[in-house]
Amino acid sequence: MVRMTVRVRGRVQMVGYRMFAEMAADRIGGIVGVVRNLPDGSTVEVVAEGRRRELEDFLDELRVGPAHALVRGVDVEWGVAEGGFDGFATIY
Repeated sequence: MVRMTVRVRGRVQMVGYRMFAEMAADRIGGIVGVVRNLPDGSTVEVVAEGRRRELEDFLDELRVGPAHALVRGVDVEWGVAEGGFDGFATIY
């Protein structure tokens, strides 16, 4: 199990990106974590844990985003899973 922290920049707030991330995590399966908007108004942060293969599939989806998003950049950090997540949820 690994942890992936992703910061997605661009037009990713107010376009359904967080819901898209939740749905993608559920569809892929085996992924727990959180997604939230950062206060800068143009970045979404995703912290997710699971098996590397599923997280890489999830990352591929995050790089694209929903139809109304415009992803301009993605920063990814990998680490050891820390636990503490029961599912995948949005932090408001």
